[in-house]
Amino acid sequence: MKKLEESRKVTANLRENEKYLRSRLENCSDILIRPMRLGDKHKVDCLMVYIEVAVSNMMLDDSALGKMINHFWEISPEDIQEFVRHNSLGIADVKKLENLDESIDAMLAGNAVFFIDGYDKAMKISSKGYPSTGVMEAESEKVLRGSREGFSDSVKSNSALVRKRLRDTRLKVEEYKIGVRSHTLTQVLYMDDLVHEGLLEEVKERLEEFQIDGILDSGMLEQLTEDVWYSPFPQYQTTERPDRAVQEILKGKVVILCDNSPEALILPGNFSSFMESSEDWYHRFEMASFLRILRYLAVIMATVLPGLYLAVIRFHTQILPSALILSFAEAREGVPFSSVVELIFLELAFELIREAGVRVPGSLGNAIGIVGGLVIGQAAVEANLVSPIVVMIVALTALGSMTVPNEEFAAAFRLVKYGFLILGGYLGIYGIVLGIYLVIGHLAGLISFGIPYLVPFIKKEQKGSSGEGVLRVPLRKRVLRPLYAREEQKIRLKRKESGS
Repeated sequence: MKKLEESRKVTANLRENEKYLRSRLENCSDILIRPMRLGDKHKVDCLMVYIEVAVSNMMLDDSALGKMINHFWEISPEDIQEFVRHNSLGIADVKKLENLDESIDAMLAGNAVFFIDGYDKAMKISSKGYPSTGVMEAESEKVLRGSREGFSDSVKSNSALVRKRLRDTRLKVEEYKIGVRSHTLTQVLYMDDLVHEGLLEEVKERLEEFQIDGILDSGMLEQLTEDVWYSPFPQYQTTERPDRAVQEILKGKVVILCDNSPEALILPGNFSSFMESSEDWYHRFEMASFLRILRYLAVIMATVLPGLYLAVIRFHTQILPSALILSFAEAREGVPFSSVVELIFLELAFELIREAGVRVPGSLGNAIGIVGGLVIGQAAVEANLVSPIVVMIVALTALGSMTVPNEEFAAAFRLVKYGFLILGGYLGIYGIVLGIYLVIGHLAGLISFGIPYLVPFIKKEQKGSSGEGVLRVPLRKRVLRPLYAREEQKIRLKRKESGS
């Protein structure tokens, strides 16, 4: 983001610099401004500015900053400036800054900033930075096979986890500071020879086209830059797993990392990617294909089943066997509500249980989800508020939504489910068909950064396979990259030629 006002230059007069810094940092008790006198016979005035918690080890002998200060105690004032100008303090990660606003930004990022009287530049000296959680296991994307590492709240650590898996200089990491007040560090990661230039330019333009006080999570960034803001379906894929981010980068996609957020944004997003799990490519193709088919069936069940049940028992009972119709009628005997109200009531009750289980911390949340579902379901049946078959329908619907690997994508179908419930309850099978037509039409019209949302179902591969779709092809048949990658880099896998 652009600065709102012209930055003030660092001068060779330390007192002027200190005066400006103290005026800008007034009433900031967590920021320390420490004057000191270094050099032989302590003749050189210096100033250190840092956040107390972020640079708590600055004076330790084993830190780079401590070694530098100890070295300055023993040399003459002239040698200090000469050392700073020409040696560039190779003992530490040091960057010279020419204006005071840049110095303040560097200090707010968790670094120490060092000023010397008579020298017209400040020195940013990297330190341990703000406290943060370390690398942890991904909570929302559990896998049986594959890496257990997950992204943390530190954007630098997250990009390092990606670099650990892609040790190639063609992996580019570009940094942006977004938020007029928060200055949130955001990184854009892509493979230079795979990504389309048009996609990359559009991503950069969208990151710079808005101005906001602060970005606190990647979810805010997603909502500000997506194409169709009113759609319940996410147009960015999110992941907590570095290996999943690397898989998508190798397809030619772009990954956005946001500081203070353990979720990476992957774009463009498409229907098929949301239905894939990161471990699909680690298992054998037969089992992975079976699980993918199961997920697609689960999505259909989670969306259509409640509405289909209402359509059948209210309008189209003739398609059911007589014994089953009598069973349904006997189960509903004594229930005072209509079937539509009954189903909506129980669906909302299960949503309340799900929300309570998420909000209550620790293992108590899991207990509330299980016990609450059993107790409320059983009590409602015994009180004749709902029929047993409706409890079964709602349970199958909930299980279907939980099998979707991406939580945001599953949440969209949980909302759409209520539309099908109303359509099926009042229009029958015709309402279900109308709902399917509307949902598919909406998905077909979604475009994520120039890529249709329903790729690859609306575009066939010409030769070979990219592995996207319902079935997971054998790894040795996954020859092509998807259409996100450049044409000259379409070949992903080929056999090595035998040596001469």
